[in-house]
Amino acid sequence: FLRTINKMFIVFPWFLLLFPVTLFCCRGAQGRFAYKLLHDLFANYSSALRPVEDTDRALNVTLQVTLSQIIDMDERNQVLTSYLWLRQAWLDAHLTWDKDAYDGIDSIRIPSSYVWRPDIILYNNADDRFGGSMETNVVLRSDGHITWDSPAITKSSCKVDVSYFPFDGQRCRLTFGSWTYNGNQIDLRNRMDTGDLTDFVENVEWEVLGMPATRNVITYGCCSEPYPDVTYTLLLRRRASFYIFNLLLPCIMVSFLAPLGFYLPADSGEKVSLGVTVLLALTVFQLLVAESMPPSESVPLIGKYYIATMTMITASTALTIFIMNVHHCGPGARPVPPWARWLILHHMARLCCVYEVGESCKSPRRVPDGRVGRGDAGGPGESPMEGDMGAEAGGCPRDRCVCHHDGLLRNVDYIAGCFRRHRASQRRTGEWKKVAKVMDRFFMWVFFLMVFLMSVLVLGKAA
Repeated sequence: FLRTINKMFIVFPWFLLLFPVTLFCCRGAQGRFAYKLLHDLFANYSSALRPVEDTDRALNVTLQVTLSQIIDMDERNQVLTSYLWLRQAWLDAHLTWDKDAYDGIDSIRIPSSYVWRPDIILYNNADDRFGGSMETNVVLRSDGHITWDSPAITKSSCKVDVSYFPFDGQRCRLTFGSWTYNGNQIDLRNRMDTGDLTDFVENVEWEVLGMPATRNVITYGCCSEPYPDVTYTLLLRRRASFYIFNLLLPCIMVSFLAPLGFYLPADSGEKVSLGVTVLLALTVFQLLVAESMPPSESVPLIGKYYIATMTMITASTALTIFIMNVHHCGPGARPVPPWARWLILHHMARLCCVYEVGESCKSPRRVPDGRVGRGDAGGPGESPMEGDMGAEAGGCPRDRCVCHHDGLLRNVDYIAGCFRRHRASQRRTGEWKKVAKVMDRFFMWVFFLMVFLMSVLVLGKAA
């Protein structure tokens, strides 16, 4: 047993010293094979020529796009900025080797500038620098297959339709194809039917519904050869919560303030000021929307709502001015026409529940003799007191009345006439004020209904 222990202590340290040396020699040998492989492959290789053995045959190139992030969507300039991962794969017939002859090396990673690369670019590029993808390494396998994964930040033109903003959806196309090689030289195909969205970082403004891919073969007017391309259609839907709480709801609340201008008393002097203030507030909101929208013929849905609301507020302000003129017509105004008395003071007043003190919304106050309203007991332009006074003055015998002087009688008649005219003008002014009040209430409910219907129409159209 002791001899065995002594042999282990003698042999084991030497084994520990020899193991790293053996491992280093193996690794060094594989490194020398990789260096030799790289030297042998590119000794007579040119990256300028298309790597095919038969120049009459097309080279198959597959493309796969992975959407990583939507950086920005500029609706005004109609430019989509996105972060993509591009994977291109093709077969290079001049870069094959026997892996057994190079210590089993099956694949190597080399700079992409060493090999021939297809000139696949984004056709609808909107970047002023027109930059391409990043210069990353390619994976070269022993059978000649090359895989090139490269990230790229692209700016692509996208036709933006803002007809239903902020409840809109967009379809942005990313078209990739070769710039110089036609379909007889490079056969470009999509690897999958859709873009890869597994590593997509969610955007706060846009929701990605899908990214289908289609292959197109187009013959342009400049050339007779066909040019294949792969088009990825990015289906986007706007997240409308931000715009609802910052643009739509304030507009709806401000719009409901406009009909309340009819509820203000005419003597307050703030009816027109409220309408003008609401109109200015909506103008500010309209400018905010117009700054972010492209100057196109299609007006966004929220813009139509703003225009309709501003038109309604303009009409309400004009009606308010007219009603205030009716309210402040003064004592020299003509009496209320019979049709207006019948339509406004009788029917519309009961419909809008406009009544004086002592009256009811359902049944107006009646005097004891059965006639409705005030001022009907003593004839037109007379009050009951005036009628009694006139009867007493007319029934008083001249020889028994102390008022037997003609001058005094004329003064009394003049004072009574002034009093009667004053009461008649007060009654006419009161009737016109009631007409203005009834019209205020009527238009208030009409405009409330209009604001409600426009809000429902906008939300229903968005849905």
